[in-house]
Amino acid sequence: MRTEFSPWQQRAYEQAVVALEAGRLGHGLLICGPKGLGKRAVAEHLAQYVLCTARVGHQPCGKCRGCLLYLSRSQRENLELRPDKSLAHPHGHPTHPDVIFLGHAWRMSPSPARQLTQIVVDQVRVLSERLAKTPQYGEALVTIIDPAEAMNESASNALLKTLEEPVPGRYLWLISAQPASLSATIRSRCQKLEFKLPPMDEALAWLVSSGHSSKDAEEALGAARGHPGLADEWLRDGGMALRKSVASDLEKLERGDIGVIETAQRWASDEHADLRLSHAADLVLAQAGTAGLTDPARLHKLATWFDAANRTRDLLGTTVRGDLAIVDLLLAWRGVDRTRAAKGDRA
Repeated sequence: MRTEFSPWQQRAYEQAVVALEAGRLGHGLLICGPKGLGKRAVAEHLAQYVLCTARVGHQPCGKCRGCLLYLSRSQRENLELRPDKSLAHPHGHPTHPDVIFLGHAWRMSPSPARQLTQIVVDQVRVLSERLAKTPQYGEALVTIIDPAEAMNESASNALLKTLEEPVPGRYLWLISAQPASLSATIRSRCQKLEFKLPPMDEALAWLVSSGHSSKDAEEALGAARGHPGLADEWLRDGGMALRKSVASDLEKLERGDIGVIETAQRWASDEHADLRLSHAADLVLAQAGTAGLTDPARLHKLATWFDAANRTRDLLGTTVRGDLAIVDLLLAWRGVDRTRAAKGDRA
């Protein structure tokens, strides 16, 4: 896996560094945009840059005490992910004392999304107390909250006080793929560093340079609606093969070649159930776009099924049995396509 920045990451990083060097980077920064575009990686590199004591141009040197302390955290994370859970540490330090990470994204062993808890007010209060203290090295303290939308209402309200009373050299960065879910007051107190989907030609070139064939890259990018990070993930982790399998299942269900119950059980049988439903909803959305001009009744049915698919995805995070929820969804799909078949027979 490549480690250098993509073009859109590099643009965002340069924008932030230039603002920092010009004294225009405020206390609060909202780093937002679609999931999978590398927001966290940019925030991490920017934090290292802020804490570096021997910067080289717009980059951290990687060799000073600040950089070594900062990088030791990443190395410790990697070691803790090993099967033996080793905590051996090459630099003898657990982490840089002047950077604070808050949120589910920093867990050493991430839990499934359905098991994640909120960021609560006590965590934010401890964070505020730490930000009020003097840095142990240099003159800066950096906090990164990821994902910021995990804060509950009380935590958000507690964070406001810190945002409204900035201290020189204190940086509070919120990473969010759902900035609209944050309170309007928090958004108004932060500068924004926004990640957007890059131009298609740039995204395609990046995917090809990442080792994918032009044909595969173009197909995946189209399926991901121009999202290069998602396309890359699907190509590497089998997401595109899964999408084709879902498309085939929907066609077979329409013809009656496979059963609803067996298909639902298969879709719910592993950790890819949510992605299968996401692909199914997206494939049906594409059909709805085609039907919109020629068959308004079918458009309505497809739109209704699209909504049902997304509601079923939400149910996967509850105590409802996933296979039973998917059975209901696929029965509804058979109903949609039997209506189309009946119209075809009458024609």
